[in-house]
Amino acid sequence: MKKRVFFRLAAVLAAMCLLAGCAADAAPDGADFAPAQEQRLVVYTSHKKEVWWPIVKEFEERTGIWVDVVTGGTNELLERISWEADAPCADVMFGGGVESLEAYSEYFTPYLCADTADIAPQYRTSDGLWTPFSALPIVLIYNPKLVERTELTSWQDLLRPEFRGRIAFADPAVSGSCYTGLVTMLSAVDAPQEDTLRAFAENLSGKLLSSSGDILDSVADGTDWVGITLEETALKRIAAGENLRMVYPSDGTSAVPDGSALIRSAQHAENARRFLDFTVSRDVQSLLQDSEFSRRSVRSDIEPPAALVRLEKIPMTAYDISQASSERGAILERFQALLDGEGEK
Repeated sequence: MKKRVFFRLAAVLAAMCLLAGCAADAAPDGADFAPAQEQRLVVYTSHKKEVWWPIVKEFEERTGIWVDVVTGGTNELLERISWEADAPCADVMFGGGVESLEAYSEYFTPYLCADTADIAPQYRTSDGLWTPFSALPIVLIYNPKLVERTELTSWQDLLRPEFRGRIAFADPAVSGSCYTGLVTMLSAVDAPQEDTLRAFAENLSGKLLSSSGDILDSVADGTDWVGITLEETALKRIAAGENLRMVYPSDGTSAVPDGSALIRSAQHAENARRFLDFTVSRDVQSLLQDSEFSRRSVRSDIEPPAALVRLEKIPMTAYDISQASSERGAILERFQALLDGEGEK
Protein backbone atom coordinates (compact mmCIF):
# COMPACT_ATOMS: atom_id res chain seq x y z
CA MET A 1 0.00 0.00 0.00
CA LYS A 2 1.07 3.57 -0.49
CA LYS A 3 2.61 5.25 2.52
CA ARG A 4 1.72 8.90 2.07
CA VAL A 5 -1.72 10.01 3.15
CA PHE A 6 -3.51 12.96 4.68
CA PHE A 7 -5.18 11.59 7.79
CA ARG A 8 -6.88 13.06 10.81
CA LEU A 9 -8.03 11.10 13.83
CA ALA A 10 -10.80 12.65 15.87
CA ALA A 11 -9.53 12.42 19.44
CA VAL A 12 -13.06 11.94 20.70
CA LEU A 13 -16.58 13.06 19.85
CA ALA A 14 -17.95 14.96 22.80
CA ALA A 15 -20.64 13.40 24.95
CA MET A 16 -22.76 16.39 23.99
CA CYS A 17 -22.83 15.22 20.36
CA LEU A 18 -26.61 15.07 20.21
CA LEU A 19 -26.94 18.61 21.46
CA ALA A 20 -24.41 19.81 18.96
CA GLY A 21 -26.30 18.11 16.15
CA CYS A 22 -23.67 15.94 14.49
CA ALA A 23 -20.04 15.02 15.03
CA ALA A 24 -19.18 15.98 11.48
CA ASP A 25 -20.52 19.50 12.05
CA ALA A 26 -18.30 20.14 15.07
CA ALA A 27 -15.18 22.26 14.78
CA PRO A 28 -12.23 20.12 15.91
CA ASP A 29 -8.61 21.14 15.68
CA GLY A 30 -7.61 21.60 12.06
CA ALA A 31 -11.19 22.16 10.92
CA ASP A 32 -10.03 25.03 8.72
CA PHE A 33 -8.37 22.41 6.50
CA ALA A 34 -11.22 19.91 6.51
CA PRO A 35 -13.02 19.17 3.24
CA ALA A 36 -16.67 19.80 2.53
CA GLN A 37 -19.30 17.53 4.08
CA GLU A 38 -19.62 15.43 0.91
CA GLN A 39 -16.00 14.40 1.34
CA ARG A 40 -16.26 13.28 4.96
CA LEU A 41 -17.01 10.07 6.87
CA VAL A 42 -17.42 9.28 10.58
CA VAL A 43 -16.51 5.74 11.64
CA TYR A 44 -17.14 4.12 15.03
CA THR A 45 -14.81 1.16 15.47
CA SER A 46 -14.12 -1.46 18.13
CA HIS A 47 -11.01 -2.64 16.27
CA LYS A 48 -7.60 -2.04 17.73
CA LYS A 49 -5.60 0.72 16.05
CA GLU A 50 -3.24 -1.73 14.32
CA VAL A 51 -6.29 -3.10 12.47
CA TRP A 52 -8.23 0.02 11.53
CA TRP A 53 -5.35 2.44 10.96
CA PRO A 54 -3.87 1.01 7.71
CA ILE A 55 -7.33 0.40 6.26
CA VAL A 56 -8.65 3.86 7.00
CA LYS A 57 -5.36 5.39 5.88
CA GLU A 58 -5.48 3.68 2.49
CA PHE A 59 -9.18 4.43 2.04
CA GLU A 60 -8.48 8.13 2.58
CA GLU A 61 -5.61 8.09 0.10
CA ARG A 62 -7.57 6.32 -2.61
CA THR A 63 -10.80 8.29 -2.26
CA GLY A 64 -9.82 11.69 -0.84
CA ILE A 65 -12.51 11.22 1.82
CA TRP A 66 -11.65 12.66 5.25
CA VAL A 67 -12.33 10.05 7.95
CA ASP A 68 -13.06 10.74 11.61
CA VAL A 69 -12.50 7.65 13.77
CA VAL A 70 -13.97 7.11 17.23
CA THR A 71 -12.90 3.97 19.10
CA GLY A 72 -14.47 1.99 21.94
CA GLY A 73 -15.81 -1.40 22.95
CA THR A 74 -18.32 -3.06 20.64
CA ASN A 75 -21.28 -2.84 22.96
CA GLU A 76 -20.30 0.63 24.20
CA LEU A 77 -20.40 1.94 20.63
CA LEU A 78 -23.60 0.10 19.76
CA GLU A 79 -25.28 1.64 22.79
CA ARG A 80 -24.02 5.03 21.67
CA ILE A 81 -25.50 4.47 18.22
CA SER A 82 -28.87 3.68 19.83
CA TRP A 83 -28.73 6.88 21.92
CA GLU A 84 -27.93 8.94 18.85
CA ALA A 85 -30.61 7.35 16.66
CA ASP A 86 -32.59 10.57 16.19
CA ALA A 87 -29.48 12.49 15.10
CA PRO A 88 -26.71 10.04 14.11
CA CYS A 89 -23.18 11.20 14.81
CA ALA A 90 -21.55 8.37 12.84
CA ASP A 91 -21.99 6.78 9.44
CA VAL A 92 -20.44 3.32 9.87
CA MET A 93 -20.00 0.83 12.69
CA PHE A 94 -16.74 -0.97 11.87
CA GLY A 95 -16.14 -4.02 14.04
CA GLY A 96 -17.97 -6.29 16.44
CA GLY A 97 -19.31 -9.80 16.03
CA VAL A 98 -22.19 -9.86 13.58
CA GLU A 99 -24.54 -11.26 16.22
CA SER A 100 -23.96 -8.05 18.18
CA LEU A 101 -24.72 -5.99 15.08
CA GLU A 102 -27.91 -7.96 14.51
CA ALA A 103 -29.01 -7.26 18.09
CA TYR A 104 -29.05 -3.56 17.12
CA SER A 105 -30.53 -4.09 13.65
CA GLU A 106 -33.09 -1.29 14.00
CA TYR A 107 -30.26 1.25 13.92
CA PHE A 108 -28.74 0.06 10.62
CA THR A 109 -29.68 0.30 6.96
CA PRO A 110 -29.15 -2.87 4.86
CA TYR A 111 -26.59 -2.67 2.09
CA LEU A 112 -25.26 -5.45 -0.13
CA CYS A 113 -21.63 -4.64 -0.85
CA ALA A 114 -20.24 -4.59 -4.38
CA ASP A 115 -18.27 -7.85 -3.97
CA THR A 116 -21.06 -9.87 -2.33
CA ALA A 117 -20.67 -12.66 -4.91
CA ASP A 118 -17.04 -13.15 -3.87
CA ILE A 119 -17.82 -13.58 -0.17
CA ALA A 120 -17.90 -17.18 1.05
CA PRO A 121 -21.53 -18.32 1.48
CA GLN A 122 -21.19 -18.99 5.23
CA TYR A 123 -20.30 -15.33 5.79
CA ARG A 124 -23.02 -13.73 3.71
CA THR A 125 -26.22 -12.17 4.94
CA SER A 126 -29.24 -12.29 2.67
CA ASP A 127 -30.59 -8.90 3.72
CA GLY A 128 -27.29 -6.99 3.76
CA LEU A 129 -27.78 -5.81 7.34
CA TRP A 130 -24.04 -6.19 7.91
CA THR A 131 -20.96 -6.63 5.76
CA PRO A 132 -18.55 -9.33 7.01
CA PHE A 133 -14.94 -8.32 7.57
CA SER A 134 -12.95 -11.32 8.82
CA ALA A 135 -13.57 -14.82 10.17
CA LEU A 136 -12.55 -15.08 13.83
CA PRO A 137 -12.28 -18.50 15.48
CA ILE A 138 -12.58 -18.47 19.27
CA VAL A 139 -9.69 -20.22 21.03
CA LEU A 140 -8.55 -21.09 24.54
CA ILE A 141 -5.18 -19.92 25.82
CA TYR A 142 -3.03 -20.98 28.75
CA ASN A 143 0.25 -20.13 30.47
CA PRO A 144 2.60 -23.10 29.80
CA LYS A 145 4.50 -22.45 33.04
CA LEU A 146 1.32 -23.02 35.02
CA VAL A 147 -0.75 -25.43 32.93
CA GLU A 148 0.24 -28.65 31.18
CA ARG A 149 -0.79 -29.02 27.55
CA THR A 150 -3.08 -31.94 28.38
CA GLU A 151 -4.92 -30.01 31.10
CA LEU A 152 -6.74 -27.67 28.71
CA THR A 153 -8.15 -29.23 25.57
CA SER A 154 -11.86 -28.36 25.65
CA TRP A 155 -14.54 -26.01 26.91
CA GLN A 156 -15.50 -28.65 29.43
CA ASP A 157 -12.04 -28.32 30.98
CA LEU A 158 -12.76 -24.68 31.87
CA LEU A 159 -15.46 -25.93 34.24
CA ARG A 160 -13.02 -28.03 36.29
CA PRO A 161 -12.53 -26.95 39.94
CA GLU A 162 -8.75 -26.55 39.59
CA PHE A 163 -9.30 -23.54 37.33
CA ARG A 164 -11.67 -21.80 39.75
CA GLY A 165 -10.69 -18.14 40.06
CA ARG A 166 -7.91 -18.57 37.48
CA ILE A 167 -9.86 -17.91 34.26
CA ALA A 168 -9.30 -14.67 32.33
CA PHE A 169 -12.57 -13.48 30.83
CA ALA A 170 -13.95 -10.00 30.14
CA ASP A 171 -17.49 -8.77 30.68
CA PRO A 172 -19.53 -10.14 27.74
CA ALA A 173 -21.87 -7.16 28.09
CA VAL A 174 -18.92 -4.97 27.07
CA SER A 175 -16.74 -7.22 24.90
CA GLY A 176 -18.32 -8.58 21.73
CA SER A 177 -15.67 -11.30 21.39
CA CYS A 178 -16.33 -12.50 24.95
CA TYR A 179 -20.05 -12.68 24.25
CA THR A 180 -19.25 -14.80 21.19
CA GLY A 181 -16.99 -16.94 23.38
CA LEU A 182 -19.71 -17.41 25.98
CA VAL A 183 -22.31 -18.48 23.42
CA THR A 184 -19.75 -20.77 21.75
CA MET A 185 -19.21 -22.49 25.10
CA LEU A 186 -22.96 -22.90 25.59
CA SER A 187 -23.18 -24.49 22.13
CA ALA A 188 -20.21 -26.80 22.61
CA VAL A 189 -20.68 -28.18 26.12
CA ASP A 190 -23.00 -31.19 26.22
CA ALA A 191 -25.18 -29.96 29.06
CA PRO A 192 -28.23 -27.74 29.57
CA GLN A 193 -27.46 -24.06 29.00
CA GLU A 194 -28.40 -23.14 32.57
CA ASP A 195 -26.00 -25.71 34.01
CA THR A 196 -23.12 -24.50 31.85
CA LEU A 197 -23.77 -20.83 32.64
CA ARG A 198 -23.91 -21.60 36.35
CA ALA A 199 -20.75 -23.74 36.35
CA PHE A 200 -18.78 -21.15 34.39
CA ALA A 201 -19.97 -18.24 36.55
CA GLU A 202 -18.94 -20.17 39.66
CA ASN A 203 -15.51 -20.93 38.21
CA LEU A 204 -14.96 -17.23 37.47
CA SER A 205 -15.47 -16.54 41.19
CA GLY A 206 -17.18 -13.26 40.35
CA LYS A 207 -14.16 -11.90 38.47
CA LEU A 208 -14.49 -10.20 35.08
CA LEU A 209 -11.78 -8.20 33.33
CA SER A 210 -12.58 -4.78 31.91
CA SER A 211 -11.62 -5.54 28.29
CA SER A 212 -10.76 -8.44 26.02
CA GLY A 213 -7.20 -7.15 25.67
CA ASP A 214 -6.64 -7.68 29.39
CA ILE A 215 -7.23 -11.42 28.96
CA LEU A 216 -3.91 -12.10 27.25
CA ASP A 217 -1.99 -9.87 29.66
CA SER A 218 -3.47 -11.66 32.64
CA VAL A 219 -2.62 -15.13 31.34
CA ALA A 220 0.84 -14.18 30.08
CA ASP A 221 1.90 -12.68 33.41
CA GLY A 222 0.49 -15.58 35.41
CA THR A 223 -2.29 -13.69 37.17
CA ASP A 224 -4.67 -16.12 35.50
CA TRP A 225 -3.82 -19.54 34.13
CA VAL A 226 -6.24 -19.86 31.22
CA GLY A 227 -8.46 -17.61 29.12
CA ILE A 228 -10.83 -17.23 26.19
CA THR A 229 -9.89 -15.04 23.23
CA LEU A 230 -9.79 -14.70 19.45
CA GLU A 231 -7.39 -16.71 17.30
CA GLU A 232 -5.88 -13.61 15.68
CA THR A 233 -5.14 -11.97 19.03
CA ALA A 234 -3.55 -15.11 20.44
CA LEU A 235 -1.42 -15.66 17.34
CA LYS A 236 -0.05 -12.11 17.44
CA ARG A 237 0.93 -12.33 21.09
CA ILE A 238 2.48 -15.79 20.72
CA ALA A 239 4.46 -14.57 17.69
CA ALA A 240 5.71 -11.68 19.85
CA GLY A 241 7.25 -14.22 22.22
CA GLU A 242 4.79 -13.96 25.08
CA ASN A 243 4.28 -16.79 27.54
CA LEU A 244 1.12 -18.16 25.93
CA ARG A 245 -0.13 -21.26 24.16
CA MET A 246 -3.32 -21.62 22.09
CA VAL A 247 -5.87 -24.44 21.84
CA TYR A 248 -8.74 -25.08 19.42
CA PRO A 249 -11.32 -26.70 21.74
CA SER A 250 -11.83 -30.37 20.92
CA ASP A 251 -15.55 -30.10 21.69
CA GLY A 252 -15.93 -27.44 18.97
CA THR A 253 -15.53 -23.72 18.48
CA SER A 254 -17.00 -21.01 16.27
CA ALA A 255 -15.64 -18.78 13.52
CA VAL A 256 -18.22 -16.01 13.60
CA PRO A 257 -17.28 -13.07 11.38
CA ASP A 258 -16.93 -9.58 12.68
CA GLY A 259 -18.46 -7.00 10.42
CA SER A 260 -19.45 -3.47 9.52
CA ALA A 261 -22.81 -1.81 9.11
CA LEU A 262 -24.30 1.36 7.61
CA ILE A 263 -25.93 3.45 10.32
CA ARG A 264 -29.53 4.41 9.62
CA SER A 265 -29.96 8.02 8.46
CA ALA A 266 -26.18 8.46 8.17
CA GLN A 267 -25.22 11.94 6.96
CA HIS A 268 -22.53 10.58 4.65
CA ALA A 269 -24.29 7.43 3.49
CA GLU A 270 -22.68 7.23 0.05
CA ASN A 271 -19.19 7.50 1.53
CA ALA A 272 -20.17 4.86 4.06
CA ARG A 273 -21.15 2.48 1.25
CA ARG A 274 -17.79 3.09 -0.43
CA PHE A 275 -16.05 2.27 2.84
CA LEU A 276 -18.05 -0.97 3.29
CA ASP A 277 -17.11 -1.99 -0.25
CA PHE A 278 -13.47 -1.23 0.51
CA THR A 279 -13.38 -3.44 3.64
CA VAL A 280 -14.18 -6.54 1.58
CA SER A 281 -12.19 -5.59 -1.49
CA ARG A 282 -9.55 -8.05 -2.62
CA ASP A 283 -6.75 -5.67 -1.62
CA VAL A 284 -7.93 -5.27 1.97
CA GLN A 285 -8.88 -8.91 2.41
CA SER A 286 -5.47 -10.01 1.15
CA LEU A 287 -3.83 -7.64 3.62
CA LEU A 288 -5.75 -9.23 6.51
CA GLN A 289 -3.82 -12.46 6.12
CA ASP A 290 -0.41 -10.85 6.58
CA SER A 291 1.32 -11.75 9.83
CA GLU A 292 0.58 -8.26 11.16
CA PHE A 293 -3.13 -9.07 11.13
CA SER A 294 -3.33 -12.89 11.46
CA ARG A 295 -6.96 -12.79 10.35
CA ARG A 296 -8.92 -14.97 7.96
CA SER A 297 -10.47 -13.49 4.85
CA VAL A 298 -14.20 -13.84 4.25
CA ARG A 299 -13.69 -13.99 0.48
CA SER A 300 -13.95 -17.31 -1.31
CA ASP A 301 -11.28 -16.34 -3.86
CA ILE A 302 -8.48 -15.88 -1.27
CA GLU A 303 -6.67 -18.90 0.14
CA PRO A 304 -5.76 -18.80 3.85
CA PRO A 305 -2.04 -18.54 4.63
CA ALA A 306 -0.21 -21.82 5.16
CA ALA A 307 0.58 -20.87 8.77
CA LEU A 308 -3.10 -21.05 9.73
CA VAL A 309 -4.90 -24.32 10.40
CA ARG A 310 -7.60 -24.69 7.76
CA LEU A 311 -11.09 -24.19 9.16
CA GLU A 312 -12.27 -27.57 7.91
CA LYS A 313 -9.70 -29.19 10.22
CA ILE A 314 -10.92 -27.34 13.30
CA PRO A 315 -13.87 -28.89 15.21
CA MET A 316 -16.84 -26.54 14.90
CA THR A 317 -19.98 -26.28 16.97
CA ALA A 318 -23.40 -25.28 15.68
CA TYR A 319 -23.31 -21.54 16.37
CA ASP A 320 -26.64 -19.91 15.50
CA ILE A 321 -26.01 -16.21 14.81
CA SER A 322 -29.71 -15.30 14.80
CA GLN A 323 -30.32 -17.08 18.08
CA ALA A 324 -27.23 -15.54 19.65
CA SER A 325 -28.58 -12.14 18.61
CA SER A 326 -32.20 -12.61 19.72
CA GLU A 327 -31.27 -14.18 23.07
CA ARG A 328 -28.41 -11.80 23.84
CA GLY A 329 -30.24 -9.79 26.48
CA ALA A 330 -31.56 -12.86 28.27
CA ILE A 331 -28.19 -14.64 28.27
CA LEU A 332 -26.34 -11.61 29.58
CA GLU A 333 -28.93 -10.93 32.26
CA ARG A 334 -28.87 -14.53 33.49
CA PHE A 335 -25.07 -14.71 33.41
CA GLN A 336 -24.76 -11.51 35.46
CA ALA A 337 -27.27 -12.80 37.99
CA LEU A 338 -25.26 -15.98 38.43
CA LEU A 339 -22.04 -13.98 38.83
CA ASP A 340 -23.73 -11.85 41.49
CA GLY A 341 -24.84 -14.96 43.38
CA GLU A 342 -28.49 -14.36 42.54
CA GLY A 343 -28.83 -17.51 40.49
CA GLU A 344 -31.46 -19.38 42.45
CA LYS A 345 -34.27 -20.67 40.28
